[in-house]
Amino acid sequence: QVQLVESGGGLVQAGDSLRLSCAASGRTFANYVMGWFRQAPGQERERVATVTWGGTTTYFADSVKGRFTISRDNAKNTVYLQMNSLKPEDTAVYYCAARLTIATAYNYWGQGTQVTVSS
Repeated sequence: QVQLVESGGGLVQAGDSLRLSCAASGRTFANYVMGWFRQAPGQERERVATVTWGGTTTYFADSVKGRFTISRDNAKNTVYLQMNSLKPEDTAVYYCAARLTIATAYNYWGQGTQVTVSS
């Protein structure tokens, strides 16, 4: 089992920045591919960003490219999502998730943290 706890969400204005953190416990963090997802009311969950085990390979949704970065600190069992130039359409509940390989499903999820961007 892997337990994931997100933090860092809040209410900001358009153009502001936020950094989300996701602390992991329970298994060897470095063994997992980590991802950030988001879900806005009435919308499907969207994959925002992922980072592989060593942090060298990343993925970003087109909607956040150039504004968001993902990183991980395996010594601290933590993955981060740095969000810059936030837009109202970034408003959502943000979740972190873990999976063992890029070919398997994400089977561990955090409880989510709310990000609200006002215009």
